Amino acid sequence: MKKISFLCLIPGFCLAAQPLLAQEPIPGPLAEKGELLFSDDFERTELGDWKVIIPGFKVADGVLVATQDREDHGSVGRVYLPMKDVILSFRFQLAGSPTFNVVFDDKNHKGTHAGHICRVAVAKTQIRLGDDKEGIMRNDIFEMRKDPAKKAAADELLKGRGSTAKASVEQNRWYDMTIEIVGDEMRVSLDGKPIGFLKSPGLAHPTKESVHFTVNGKETRFDDVKIWAAKIP
Repeated sequence: MKKISFLCLIPGFCLAAQPLLAQEPIPGPLAEKGELLFSDDFERTELGDWKVIIPGFKVADGVLVATQDREDHGSVGRVYLPMKDVILSFRFQLAGSPTFNVVFDDKNHKGTHAGHICRVAVAKTQIRLGDDKEGIMRNDIFEMRKDPAKKAAADELLKGRGSTAKASVEQNRWYDMTIEIVGDEMRVSLDGKPIGFLKSPGLAHPTKESVHFTVNGKETRFDDVKIWAAKIP
């Protein structure tokens, strides 16, 4: 059985890593779908545009299959695609995994651990939206949290940098997820129903140069990944 440590699965995100705040009211859609930037239905055997940063990812039976192959770290599969305001949709199925993350990065941004900008973390009972750029991955906060004496001060800096929604995500069931990022706002829908919203300054980072899945345990399956440029009505 793979060991899952709350603090060692970077660039995965620990759902318990920062204080859980009351969720803000969820507005209507932030944007319309504009130009289609990326689409993958995995009807092949090769990984294609997906780069395996940490094993393991493979394409099998028409889906992207991710398993945690290292005991000390979740698996990471990434697509490099310059973007700013976007709508990302995909299907997923937890097939043994307790959690996975969808993470937007900018490797050229040196102000955060590993260039992390923002993320959505999915688990059995909750879905969390996080601003990494001004939140838990910001370099000063990241270092503060290593020192128990500074944890309370770090928690104060994290207020407003994440929101958590209750959810019921079953194993071996397919779900549709949509993530909208427009300016400093992020909105998440599950099976067509809005479930989470976050407004935080780091979301507006202008150069998100990649998106990746981080998967813990065995296994999570993904399909029908699409990314559109966000078109403001």
